[in-house]
Amino acid sequence: MTAEGFLEGRRLQLARGVLLQCIMGGYPPARFYGSDDGDLALVADPAQIHRLPWSDEPRAMAICDADELSGESSSLSTRGQLKAVIARYAAHGLAPVVATELEFFVFAPNTDPTQPFRPPVGLDGRREDGQSAFSVSSNNGLRPFFSEVYKCMAALGLPRDTFMHEMGVSQFEINLLHGDPLLLADQTFLFKHLLKEVALKHGLSVVCMAKPLAHTPGSSMHIHQSIVGIESGKNVFTDSNGEPTAMFRHFIGGQQAGLADFTALFAPNVNSYQRLCHPYASPNNACWSHDNRAAGLRIPASSPVARRVENRLPGADANPYLAIAASLAAGLHGIEQELEPSAAIQGEFAVPDNLALPCTLHAALERLKRSQLARELFGAEFIEGYIASKTMELTSFFDEITPWERRVLAAQA
Repeated sequence: MTAEGFLEGRRLQLARGVLLQCIMGGYPPARFYGSDDGDLALVADPAQIHRLPWSDEPRAMAICDADELSGESSSLSTRGQLKAVIARYAAHGLAPVVATELEFFVFAPNTDPTQPFRPPVGLDGRREDGQSAFSVSSNNGLRPFFSEVYKCMAALGLPRDTFMHEMGVSQFEINLLHGDPLLLADQTFLFKHLLKEVALKHGLSVVCMAKPLAHTPGSSMHIHQSIVGIESGKNVFTDSNGEPTAMFRHFIGGQQAGLADFTALFAPNVNSYQRLCHPYASPNNACWSHDNRAAGLRIPASSPVARRVENRLPGADANPYLAIAASLAAGLHGIEQELEPSAAIQGEFAVPDNLALPCTLHAALERLKRSQLARELFGAEFIEGYIASKTMELTSFFDEITPWERRVLAAQA
Protein backbone atom coordinates (compact mmCIF):
# COMPACT_ATOMS: atom_id res chain seq x y z
CA MET A 1 0.00 0.00 0.00
CA THR A 2 1.21 3.52 -0.64
CA ALA A 3 2.22 5.59 2.36
CA GLU A 4 -0.49 8.08 1.45
CA GLY A 5 -3.18 5.40 1.43
CA PHE A 6 -2.02 3.99 4.74
CA LEU A 7 -1.91 7.40 6.43
CA GLU A 8 -5.40 8.22 5.11
CA GLY A 9 -6.67 5.16 7.00
CA ARG A 10 -7.65 3.24 3.89
CA ARG A 11 -8.76 -0.25 4.91
CA LEU A 12 -6.80 -3.18 3.52
CA GLN A 13 -8.80 -6.37 3.07
CA LEU A 14 -7.73 -9.94 2.51
CA ALA A 15 -9.58 -13.11 1.56
CA ARG A 16 -10.06 -15.44 4.57
CA GLY A 17 -8.56 -18.35 2.69
CA VAL A 18 -5.14 -16.69 2.54
CA LEU A 19 -4.68 -17.49 6.24
CA LEU A 20 -4.74 -21.19 5.33
CA GLN A 21 -2.51 -20.94 2.26
CA CYS A 22 -0.02 -23.81 2.29
CA ILE A 23 3.71 -23.31 1.76
CA MET A 24 3.52 -24.41 -1.90
CA GLY A 25 0.93 -21.71 -2.58
CA GLY A 26 -2.29 -23.73 -2.79
CA TYR A 27 -5.37 -23.75 -0.59
CA PRO A 28 -7.49 -26.42 1.07
CA PRO A 29 -11.16 -26.68 0.07
CA ALA A 30 -13.20 -23.56 0.71
CA ARG A 31 -15.30 -25.27 3.39
CA PHE A 32 -12.35 -24.83 5.77
CA TYR A 33 -12.44 -21.03 5.60
CA GLY A 34 -16.05 -20.28 4.65
CA SER A 35 -17.49 -21.24 1.30
CA ASP A 36 -17.87 -17.61 0.24
CA ASP A 37 -14.17 -16.92 1.00
CA GLY A 38 -15.17 -13.49 2.23
CA ASP A 39 -12.79 -10.71 3.24
CA LEU A 40 -10.98 -9.99 6.48
CA ALA A 41 -9.76 -6.54 7.52
CA LEU A 42 -6.04 -6.13 8.16
CA VAL A 43 -5.80 -3.72 11.10
CA ALA A 44 -2.32 -2.36 11.76
CA ASP A 45 -1.00 -2.49 15.32
CA PRO A 46 0.13 1.11 16.00
CA ALA A 47 3.06 -0.18 18.08
CA GLN A 48 4.31 -2.39 15.25
CA ILE A 49 4.77 -0.01 12.32
CA HIS A 50 8.43 0.03 11.32
CA ARG A 51 10.56 1.84 8.80
CA LEU A 52 12.70 -0.90 7.23
CA PRO A 53 16.32 0.17 7.76
CA TRP A 54 17.83 -2.22 5.21
CA SER A 55 15.75 -0.85 2.34
CA ASP A 56 17.47 1.56 -0.05
CA GLU A 57 14.15 3.23 -0.88
CA PRO A 58 11.84 4.35 1.94
CA ARG A 59 9.62 1.42 2.94
CA ALA A 60 7.74 0.47 6.08
CA MET A 61 6.13 -2.68 7.44
CA ALA A 62 3.01 -2.77 9.58
CA ILE A 63 2.19 -5.91 11.54
CA CYS A 64 -1.57 -6.34 11.37
CA ASP A 65 -4.35 -8.21 13.09
CA ALA A 66 -6.69 -10.14 10.80
CA ASP A 67 -10.21 -9.23 11.93
CA GLU A 68 -13.61 -10.21 10.64
CA LEU A 69 -15.45 -7.32 9.01
CA SER A 70 -17.80 -7.38 12.00
CA GLY A 71 -14.85 -6.42 14.22
CA GLU A 72 -13.89 -9.56 16.15
CA SER A 73 -10.59 -11.33 15.63
CA SER A 74 -10.57 -14.06 12.99
CA SER A 75 -10.19 -17.52 14.49
CA LEU A 76 -7.81 -18.33 11.61
CA SER A 77 -5.33 -15.65 12.71
CA THR A 78 -2.40 -17.03 14.71
CA ARG A 79 -1.73 -13.55 16.16
CA GLY A 80 -5.37 -13.44 17.19
CA GLN A 81 -5.07 -16.86 18.79
CA LEU A 82 -2.13 -15.66 20.88
CA LYS A 83 -4.02 -12.54 21.97
CA ALA A 84 -6.92 -14.76 23.06
CA VAL A 85 -4.62 -16.93 25.19
CA ILE A 86 -3.15 -13.83 26.86
CA ALA A 87 -6.69 -12.60 27.59
CA ARG A 88 -7.55 -15.92 29.25
CA TYR A 89 -4.57 -15.46 31.57
CA ALA A 90 -5.69 -11.90 32.33
CA ALA A 91 -9.11 -13.20 33.38
CA HIS A 92 -7.27 -15.07 36.16
CA GLY A 93 -5.28 -11.97 37.14
CA LEU A 94 -2.17 -13.42 35.51
CA ALA A 95 0.25 -12.24 32.81
CA PRO A 96 2.59 -14.67 31.06
CA VAL A 97 6.17 -13.62 30.33
CA VAL A 98 8.20 -15.30 27.58
CA ALA A 99 11.54 -15.15 25.83
CA THR A 100 12.57 -16.88 22.62
CA GLU A 101 15.91 -18.33 21.59
CA LEU A 102 16.17 -18.51 17.81
CA GLU A 103 18.81 -20.54 15.97
CA PHE A 104 19.56 -20.14 12.26
CA PHE A 105 22.16 -20.97 9.61
CA VAL A 106 23.99 -18.55 7.33
CA PHE A 107 24.80 -20.19 4.00
CA ALA A 108 26.12 -19.33 0.59
CA PRO A 109 23.35 -18.95 -2.02
CA ASN A 110 21.86 -22.33 -2.90
CA THR A 111 20.69 -22.09 -6.51
CA ASP A 112 20.34 -25.87 -6.94
CA PRO A 113 18.07 -27.34 -4.24
CA THR A 114 19.28 -30.86 -5.10
CA GLN A 115 22.68 -29.92 -3.66
CA PRO A 116 23.47 -29.54 0.08
CA PHE A 117 23.77 -26.13 1.67
CA ARG A 118 27.33 -24.81 2.01
CA PRO A 119 28.84 -22.29 4.43
CA PRO A 120 29.64 -18.92 2.83
CA VAL A 121 33.13 -17.72 2.00
CA GLY A 122 34.24 -15.45 4.84
CA LEU A 123 36.49 -12.43 4.89
CA ASP A 124 39.48 -14.77 5.13
CA GLY A 125 38.52 -16.38 1.79
CA ARG A 126 37.65 -19.71 3.40
CA ARG A 127 34.51 -21.61 4.32
CA GLU A 128 33.94 -22.53 7.96
CA ASP A 129 34.57 -26.20 8.65
CA GLY A 130 32.61 -26.57 11.88
CA GLN A 131 35.23 -25.77 14.50
CA SER A 132 33.86 -22.39 15.59
CA ALA A 133 31.12 -23.28 18.09
CA PHE A 134 31.09 -20.71 20.92
CA SER A 135 34.36 -19.19 19.71
CA VAL A 136 34.88 -15.49 20.45
CA SER A 137 35.87 -14.95 16.81
CA SER A 138 33.28 -17.25 15.26
CA ASN A 139 31.41 -14.58 13.29
CA ASN A 140 34.41 -12.51 12.24
CA GLY A 141 34.37 -13.93 8.73
CA LEU A 142 30.82 -12.59 8.36
CA ARG A 143 31.41 -9.32 10.21
CA PRO A 144 29.85 -6.97 7.61
CA PHE A 145 26.64 -9.03 7.62
CA PHE A 146 26.34 -9.18 11.40
CA SER A 147 27.25 -5.51 11.80
CA GLU A 148 24.28 -4.58 9.64
CA VAL A 149 22.05 -7.08 11.48
CA TYR A 150 22.89 -5.35 14.79
CA LYS A 151 22.27 -1.89 13.33
CA CYS A 152 18.94 -2.95 11.86
CA MET A 153 17.87 -4.54 15.15
CA ALA A 154 18.60 -1.29 16.96
CA ALA A 155 16.67 0.70 14.34
CA LEU A 156 13.65 -1.61 14.74
CA GLY A 157 13.82 -1.50 18.53
CA LEU A 158 14.67 -5.19 18.87
CA PRO A 159 16.66 -5.58 22.09
CA ARG A 160 19.02 -8.56 22.07
CA ASP A 161 20.25 -10.39 25.11
CA THR A 162 22.99 -12.81 24.04
CA PHE A 163 24.29 -13.81 20.62
CA MET A 164 26.56 -16.74 19.87
CA HIS A 165 27.81 -19.27 17.35
CA GLU A 166 25.95 -22.52 17.85
CA MET A 167 27.03 -26.15 17.37
CA GLY A 168 26.40 -26.42 13.62
CA VAL A 169 28.55 -25.23 10.74
CA SER A 170 27.77 -21.52 10.27
CA GLN A 171 24.90 -21.82 12.78
CA PHE A 172 24.10 -18.97 15.16
CA GLU A 173 21.68 -18.22 17.98
CA ILE A 174 20.18 -15.04 19.38
CA ASN A 175 18.28 -14.73 22.65
CA LEU A 176 15.65 -12.03 22.74
CA LEU A 177 14.89 -10.28 26.03
CA HIS A 178 11.90 -11.65 27.97
CA GLY A 179 8.65 -9.73 27.97
CA ASP A 180 5.01 -9.71 26.87
CA PRO A 181 4.25 -12.78 24.70
CA LEU A 182 2.66 -10.79 21.87
CA LEU A 183 5.61 -8.41 21.76
CA LEU A 184 8.08 -11.32 21.72
CA ALA A 185 6.18 -13.05 18.91
CA ASP A 186 6.25 -9.81 16.89
CA GLN A 187 9.95 -9.37 17.60
CA THR A 188 10.76 -12.96 16.63
CA PHE A 189 8.84 -12.56 13.38
CA LEU A 190 10.57 -9.24 12.62
CA PHE A 191 13.99 -10.66 13.43
CA LYS A 192 13.57 -13.61 11.06
CA HIS A 193 12.44 -11.26 8.30
CA LEU A 194 15.34 -8.90 9.03
CA LEU A 195 17.86 -11.76 8.83
CA LYS A 196 16.72 -12.87 5.41
CA GLU A 197 16.54 -9.37 3.97
CA VAL A 198 19.99 -8.31 5.23
CA ALA A 199 21.47 -11.61 4.07
CA LEU A 200 20.27 -10.96 0.53
CA LYS A 201 22.07 -7.59 0.53
CA HIS A 202 25.30 -9.36 1.46
CA GLY A 203 25.00 -12.20 -1.05
CA LEU A 204 24.13 -14.70 1.67
CA SER A 205 21.22 -16.97 2.49
CA VAL A 206 19.77 -17.29 5.99
CA VAL A 207 17.91 -20.57 6.52
CA CYS A 208 15.51 -21.18 9.40
CA MET A 209 14.70 -24.77 8.50
CA ALA A 210 14.63 -27.06 11.51
CA LYS A 211 17.28 -29.38 10.02
CA PRO A 212 19.03 -28.03 6.92
CA LEU A 213 22.18 -30.19 7.21
CA ALA A 214 22.56 -33.91 7.85
CA HIS A 215 24.78 -35.05 10.74
CA THR A 216 24.52 -31.54 12.23
CA PRO A 217 22.40 -30.12 15.06
CA GLY A 218 19.10 -28.62 13.97
CA SER A 219 17.76 -25.14 14.71
CA SER A 220 15.32 -24.60 17.55
CA MET A 221 13.13 -21.82 18.87
CA HIS A 222 13.10 -22.57 22.58
CA ILE A 223 10.40 -20.72 24.53
CA HIS A 224 11.10 -19.63 28.13
CA GLN A 225 7.90 -19.12 30.11
CA SER A 226 7.00 -17.65 33.48
CA ILE A 227 3.87 -15.99 34.89
CA VAL A 228 3.48 -12.91 37.05
CA GLY A 229 0.49 -11.69 39.00
CA ILE A 230 -0.98 -8.63 37.30
CA GLU A 231 -1.39 -6.79 40.63
CA SER A 232 1.72 -8.03 42.44
CA GLY A 233 4.08 -8.19 39.46
CA LYS A 234 5.71 -11.19 41.15
CA ASN A 235 6.57 -14.55 39.61
CA VAL A 236 3.76 -16.91 40.69
CA PHE A 237 6.01 -19.93 40.14
CA THR A 238 7.90 -19.02 43.35
CA ASP A 239 6.49 -18.57 46.87
CA SER A 240 7.63 -16.14 49.57
CA ASN A 241 10.21 -18.66 50.77
CA GLY A 242 11.74 -19.03 47.31
CA GLU A 243 10.21 -22.47 46.78
CA PRO A 244 8.24 -23.66 43.71
CA THR A 245 4.48 -23.22 43.98
CA ALA A 246 1.56 -25.47 43.14
CA MET A 247 0.91 -23.23 40.13
CA PHE A 248 4.41 -24.04 38.88
CA ARG A 249 3.66 -27.78 39.09
CA HIS A 250 0.28 -27.38 37.44
CA PHE A 251 1.78 -25.36 34.58
CA ILE A 252 4.26 -28.18 33.89
CA GLY A 253 1.43 -30.72 34.16
CA GLY A 254 -0.51 -28.79 31.52
CA GLN A 255 2.51 -28.65 29.24
CA GLN A 256 2.90 -32.40 29.55
CA ALA A 257 -0.80 -32.91 28.82
CA GLY A 258 -0.66 -30.78 25.67
CA LEU A 259 2.75 -31.28 24.03
CA ALA A 260 1.88 -34.48 22.16
CA ASP A 261 -1.46 -33.10 20.92
CA PHE A 262 0.21 -29.84 19.84
CA THR A 263 3.38 -31.27 18.28
CA ALA A 264 2.17 -30.37 14.78
CA LEU A 265 1.89 -26.74 15.93
CA PHE A 266 5.46 -26.69 17.28
CA ALA A 267 6.94 -28.80 14.46
CA PRO A 268 4.91 -27.78 11.39
CA ASN A 269 6.93 -29.23 8.49
CA VAL A 270 8.21 -32.57 7.24
CA ASN A 271 11.75 -31.37 7.92
CA SER A 272 10.87 -30.52 11.54
CA TYR A 273 11.01 -34.20 12.43
CA GLN A 274 14.52 -34.61 11.05
CA ARG A 275 15.54 -32.38 13.95
CA LEU A 276 13.44 -34.19 16.53
CA CYS A 277 14.40 -37.71 15.48
CA HIS A 278 18.14 -36.92 15.50
CA PRO A 279 18.04 -35.13 18.83
CA TYR A 280 21.39 -33.35 19.43
CA ALA A 281 19.68 -31.77 22.49
CA SER A 282 16.40 -31.42 20.55
CA PRO A 283 14.24 -33.79 22.59
CA ASN A 284 11.02 -35.27 21.29
CA ASN A 285 9.51 -36.00 24.69
CA ALA A 286 7.32 -34.34 27.31
CA CYS A 287 9.56 -35.22 30.27
CA TRP A 288 10.65 -32.42 32.57
CA SER A 289 13.87 -31.89 34.42
CA HIS A 290 16.00 -29.42 36.30
CA ASP A 291 18.64 -28.26 33.83
CA ASN A 292 18.72 -31.40 31.66
CA ARG A 293 18.75 -30.62 27.94
CA ALA A 294 17.52 -34.10 27.07
CA ALA A 295 14.10 -33.22 28.50
CA GLY A 296 11.46 -31.52 26.39
CA LEU A 297 10.62 -29.30 29.37
CA ARG A 298 13.70 -27.93 31.11
CA ILE A 299 13.85 -25.81 34.24
CA PRO A 300 16.98 -23.70 33.71
CA ALA A 301 19.27 -23.06 36.66
CA SER A 302 18.24 -19.63 37.97
CA SER A 303 17.39 -17.64 41.06
CA PRO A 304 13.89 -18.27 42.51
CA VAL A 305 12.61 -14.94 41.18
CA ALA A 306 13.52 -16.05 37.63
CA ARG A 307 12.02 -19.56 37.88
CA ARG A 308 10.68 -20.50 34.46
CA VAL A 309 9.84 -23.41 32.18
CA GLU A 310 11.71 -23.82 28.90
CA ASN A 311 9.78 -25.58 26.13
CA ARG A 312 12.50 -27.10 23.93
CA LEU A 313 10.20 -28.68 21.34
CA PRO A 314 9.59 -25.82 18.84
CA GLY A 315 11.94 -25.55 15.87
CA ALA A 316 13.15 -22.39 14.17
CA ASP A 317 10.60 -23.13 11.44
CA ALA A 318 7.64 -22.76 13.82
CA ASN A 319 5.23 -19.83 13.58
CA PRO A 320 6.19 -17.83 16.71
CA TYR A 321 2.62 -16.66 17.36
CA LEU A 322 1.22 -20.17 17.18
CA ALA A 323 4.06 -21.87 19.07
CA ILE A 324 3.87 -19.39 21.96
CA ALA A 325 0.07 -19.55 21.99
CA ALA A 326 0.06 -23.36 22.08
CA SER A 327 2.68 -23.58 24.82
CA LEU A 328 1.00 -20.99 27.04
CA ALA A 329 -2.46 -22.45 26.43
CA ALA A 330 -1.26 -25.87 27.56
CA GLY A 331 0.23 -24.38 30.72
CA LEU A 332 -2.96 -22.47 31.56
CA HIS A 333 -4.98 -25.65 31.00
CA GLY A 334 -2.83 -27.32 33.65
CA ILE A 335 -3.36 -24.44 36.07
CA GLU A 336 -7.12 -24.42 35.55
CA GLN A 337 -7.41 -28.21 35.90
CA GLU A 338 -4.75 -28.43 38.65
CA LEU A 339 -2.88 -31.10 36.72
CA GLU A 340 0.11 -32.71 38.42
CA PRO A 341 3.25 -33.43 36.40
CA SER A 342 5.19 -36.65 36.32
CA ALA A 343 8.27 -36.98 38.50
CA ALA A 344 11.24 -34.93 37.31
CA ILE A 345 13.96 -36.88 35.50
CA GLN A 346 17.71 -36.41 35.71
CA GLY A 347 20.73 -37.88 33.93
CA GLU A 348 20.23 -40.44 31.17
CA PHE A 349 16.67 -41.72 31.05
CA ALA A 350 14.24 -43.77 28.99
CA VAL A 351 11.17 -41.87 27.82
CA PRO A 352 7.93 -43.42 29.15
CA ASP A 353 5.40 -44.26 26.44
CA ASN A 354 2.91 -41.71 27.76
CA LEU A 355 5.48 -38.90 27.44
CA ALA A 356 6.74 -39.77 23.95
CA LEU A 357 5.80 -37.38 21.14
CA PRO A 358 4.89 -38.01 17.48
CA CYS A 359 8.01 -38.41 15.35
CA THR A 360 6.59 -37.70 11.87
CA LEU A 361 4.34 -34.96 10.52
CA HIS A 362 1.75 -37.59 9.59
CA ALA A 363 1.65 -38.94 13.16
CA ALA A 364 1.53 -35.42 14.60
CA LEU A 365 -1.39 -34.43 12.36
CA GLU A 366 -3.26 -37.62 13.27
CA ARG A 367 -2.74 -36.83 16.96
CA LEU A 368 -3.94 -33.25 16.43
CA LYS A 369 -6.94 -34.54 14.51
CA ARG A 370 -8.01 -36.63 17.53
CA SER A 371 -7.37 -33.88 20.08
CA GLN A 372 -10.44 -32.54 21.83
CA LEU A 373 -8.15 -30.31 23.89
CA ALA A 374 -6.89 -28.55 20.75
CA ARG A 375 -10.43 -27.83 19.63
CA GLU A 376 -11.38 -26.52 23.06
CA LEU A 377 -8.39 -24.17 23.23
CA PHE A 378 -8.17 -22.99 19.61
CA GLY A 379 -11.58 -23.70 18.10
CA ALA A 380 -12.60 -26.31 15.56
CA GLU A 381 -12.34 -23.95 12.57
CA PHE A 382 -8.67 -23.18 13.20
CA ILE A 383 -7.61 -26.75 14.01
CA GLU A 384 -9.46 -28.30 11.08
CA GLY A 385 -8.18 -25.65 8.67
CA TYR A 386 -4.60 -26.05 9.92
CA ILE A 387 -4.77 -29.82 9.49
CA ALA A 388 -6.18 -29.43 5.97
CA SER A 389 -3.38 -27.07 4.93
CA LYS A 390 -0.62 -29.21 6.45
CA THR A 391 -2.09 -32.35 4.90
CA MET A 392 -1.73 -30.71 1.48
CA GLU A 393 1.93 -30.03 2.23
CA LEU A 394 2.53 -33.60 3.38
CA THR A 395 0.83 -34.95 0.25
CA SER A 396 3.03 -32.72 -1.91
CA PHE A 397 6.13 -34.11 -0.17
CA PHE A 398 5.03 -37.69 -0.85
CA ASP A 399 4.49 -36.80 -4.50
CA GLU A 400 8.29 -36.59 -4.92
CA ILE A 401 10.91 -39.34 -4.89
CA THR A 402 13.99 -38.40 -2.88
CA PRO A 403 17.64 -38.88 -3.95
CA TRP A 404 18.05 -41.41 -1.10
CA GLU A 405 15.33 -43.61 -2.59
CA ARG A 406 16.93 -43.53 -6.03
CA ARG A 407 20.43 -44.08 -4.66
CA VAL A 408 19.67 -46.89 -2.23
CA LEU A 409 16.57 -48.66 -3.52
CA ALA A 410 16.97 -48.68 -7.30
CA ALA A 411 19.43 -51.61 -7.22
CA GLN A 412 17.31 -53.76 -4.97
CA ALA A 413 15.84 -56.94 -6.43
